[in-house]
Amino acid sequence: MPLRSKIYLLIFAVFLSSCQIKEGRELKLAHGLPTDHPVHEAMVFMAQRAAELSEGKLTIDIYPAGQLGSEQQCVELLQIGSLAITKVSAATMESFTDAYKVFGLPYVFRSREHSFRVLDGDIGKELLLSTEDKWIRGLCYYDAGSRSFYTKNKPIEKPEDLAGLKIRVMQSITAVEMMRTLGGSATPITWGELYTALQSGVVDGAENNPPSLYTSRHYEVCKYYSLNEHTTIPDVLIFSQKLWDKLSPQEKEWVQQAADESVILQRKLWAESEKESLDEVIKAGVQVNYPEKQPFIDKVQPLLESYASHPLIYSYIKRIQAVE
Repeated sequence: MPLRSKIYLLIFAVFLSSCQIKEGRELKLAHGLPTDHPVHEAMVFMAQRAAELSEGKLTIDIYPAGQLGSEQQCVELLQIGSLAITKVSAATMESFTDAYKVFGLPYVFRSREHSFRVLDGDIGKELLLSTEDKWIRGLCYYDAGSRSFYTKNKPIEKPEDLAGLKIRVMQSITAVEMMRTLGGSATPITWGELYTALQSGVVDGAENNPPSLYTSRHYEVCKYYSLNEHTTIPDVLIFSQKLWDKLSPQEKEWVQQAADESVILQRKLWAESEKESLDEVIKAGVQVNYPEKQPFIDKVQPLLESYASHPLIYSYIKRIQAVE
């Protein structure tokens, strides 16, 4: 065979090889959490399952710890199709559709089990698909526990104890409304600036779940943790609608099944993390108390009823309350 023919055959072989490499579907997943976080571990499991289900035809590459930007930046990358998957708080989704505000309302869920029944049912599925017109498709919900108050100088035993206190809340309309209703002074501050704000007295306390209190080391400043569990706001795993529309039906099935299976593991890991975190902050000298919830529930009822003038959110409140 002439040398030129051999060269052409070699070039053709290399071309075929490169085509075969690109046959599979590669998806990028980015988030801002550390690699020991229960949500990251669940995402790793999801990537493994997607590869197994597809026999290697679909892979998910994970970029943790803010490698590809902040939560907001990841959402923006996802909307334009430069990123396939990211994780956000349901509170973040409020800026895309009012319906998600229902998750930020206090005591809309009766218990953790009740929240799971809602999220796994028709209501949860509706909300996951409610932002498709914003180029965002929800895949599943991850457990982010319940948020409770931690403070520097005294425990919160009843709503009246919040009077005069500046409490850091998320940059969420519902979070600010809730704090005002309970009698505290709502102070939105970014998570990264909160430790210094607590230390310097800019705020008197904050509210979050046990793993966040522990991993942030806020327990070094706040020695009172009052488990009133006022809100149960899930995390949401979201997918770029632009990229979703490009997936084949089979690829969509692999992704969704892997995500659904990861939820089961994540809930188990989260429960373990909550217990470990509480144990650790108690060892560090934090006084944990369990205030009676009913006074807090009664105090926020006017807030819930105020949404009667917002038919969409109010209908979700009533539907969630009706779930057994």
